[in-house]
Amino acid sequence: MQIYLAKITSKNGDVFHPCFMRCQAQILPKFKLRFAVIRLVSNKAIQSNNVQPNTLRGTVMKSTISISTIALSFAFGLPLIANAQSRDVNEAALGGTGNTQVQAEIWVDNWFALSVNGTPLHEDSTPYNTERSFNAERISFTADLPMTVAFEFRDFMENQTGLEYIGTNRQQMGDGGAIAQFYNVSTGQLLGATDARWRCLAVQHAPVQTSCANESNPQVGNGACAAQTTDAPDNWTSAGFDDSEWPEATIHSASTVRPKHGYDAVNWNASANLIWGDDLERDNVVLCRATFE
Repeated sequence: MQIYLAKITSKNGDVFHPCFMRCQAQILPKFKLRFAVIRLVSNKAIQSNNVQPNTLRGTVMKSTISISTIALSFAFGLPLIANAQSRDVNEAALGGTGNTQVQAEIWVDNWFALSVNGTPLHEDSTPYNTERSFNAERISFTADLPMTVAFEFRDFMENQTGLEYIGTNRQQMGDGGAIAQFYNVSTGQLLGATDARWRCLAVQHAPVQTSCANESNPQVGNGACAAQTTDAPDNWTSAGFDDSEWPEATIHSASTVRPKHGYDAVNWNASANLIWGDDLERDNVVLCRATFE
């Protein structure tokens, strides 16, 4: 059985303890904690279940195996991600000036920029122009409630035709997809997640005709390869912006989006859905927003 070494940081100090895949359920009750920061020091299999924590600490801390996963763990259900795919989750503690500590987990094909209450907060750590950019982001920050979150989502496209792999036998329209969830760190309560109540506006839609993908020399702005673009409204990330005229988000199935690396490294709440504009292939830049109480 694979054993992990967890470093548990709480107000009582640091403790090292071995655990199995579900470290949250094992560690928090044992140490009578409601909240702790748990760092997985190693996912190396330990051969003996009888090794004491101090021995494990001395053995594993000297290892060059990646110190990969940092997760906020709660007694009330916020999952600790403790598996081999944690290398696909990029993590950042961002600070802030609000009164509520928030943890967000986000996966997007291909890229996102997030604003909270009208202030830019975080961008996907992998550049937008990276082909096949698949990773999740786990970020912590403080914000005041109610909290308005506003995303700019982008699918990869080589140019304004909306196509990828242009000039190769793989030339095609790409497809997007996004999922996110936000937790209150103090209570473990889910503040909100991507669902059909979100409002999403596609501001770049291309190509206007799907036949563009079959052209031998697709040209930006010409014929089937033209694009429909809309300027992003002023102050669209702010809490007071009126998004009532925006379409509701479209929920897309995992079998349609085919989410890859990073997606499976997050334990998604049942209420979190993959969303995008109505056209998964041709809505290349989508603005989405929601407010959580």
